Amino acid sequence: MRRSLIIALSALLCAAPALAQKKNAKPPPKPPAAAAPAAPAPPDPNADLAFGAYQRGYYLTAFKEASLRAQQNDPQAMTLLGELYSQGLGVGRNDAVAADWYKRAAALGDKDAMFALAMFNFEGRGGPRNPQEAIRLFDEAAKRGHPLAAYDLGLLYLSGKDIPQDFAHAAQLFQIAASAGNPEAQYALATMYKEGRGVPKDIAKAAQLLEAASVAGNLDAMVEFAIAQFNGEGTAKNESAAANLFLRAARLGSPIAQDRLSRILMAGRGMPANPTEAVKWHLIAKAGGSTDAQLDDFVAKQSKDVRAAAEQAAQKWLATARPRS
Repeated sequence: MRRSLIIALSALLCAAPALAQKKNAKPPPKPPAAAAPAAPAPPDPNADLAFGAYQRGYYLTAFKEASLRAQQNDPQAMTLLGELYSQGLGVGRNDAVAADWYKRAAALGDKDAMFALAMFNFEGRGGPRNPQEAIRLFDEAAKRGHPLAAYDLGLLYLSGKDIPQDFAHAAQLFQIAASAGNPEAQYALATMYKEGRGVPKDIAKAAQLLEAASVAGNLDAMVEFAIAQFNGEGTAKNESAAANLFLRAARLGSPIAQDRLSRILMAGRGMPANPTEAVKWHLIAKAGGSTDAQLDDFVAKQSKDVRAAAEQAAQKWLATARPRS
């Protein structure tokens, strides 16, 4: 996949796993019919003190409150302590201590601790690298409904790294994460439907998933859904909507989108033709590694004034653009 496992997972370790689940979980684009959920238990005010302090950056307070809750066998507080030691927030960074807290919380069934501990085992933090233990923990967390664990385990099954390759099982795991609103899983599953790997080939289903991932901000999905919209593949043909999505993705730094946008502005399909803007985006795309002989010919035919204005605009954009991560 386009994002490596480590890159895909690193974002979670920038926030407490339990907190990240509370803050960032999104509903699936089309949730399956289900019975009404039971009313949630009222929040524990003492536990909220720890997570609230963490969220505001008061790490010493978070450590103090989480330590008190951990003494009462609160697994979420243990997971938070693991995160504080893992990142060195309010306490000195100590992977061994972090791993110990994650282990205690995981033993009590905390899926966020399982995920964090899986990452430690996968990366060799807090002890020797142990991919098989990481896989076991990913599986346990995924069974308990952890979307990122399901997605990352799906990546392993897809690649066949440290585990036998199994496209069908990868697709099942991506489905779990995609249904929970994970845009990377939606994009991965869309690719599998598009190619017919692990699931029956279904261009319409692929387009639906690409659209959901695109709305959630996945840049690769934006580009591919815009292509689908422009060509009418698996979704209604809409050149105007596609052009605007290409523009959005181009501004976010996708060389492919920049190249496609340049072609649109050259031909006047989906938005009015604009030679200066077409040349500008072509130059930006080239700076990002994209090549296009047809657009090179188009640029060569433009007047000096058009090329000069486009070059100036491209240089200004490149000077202020953030590099794509």
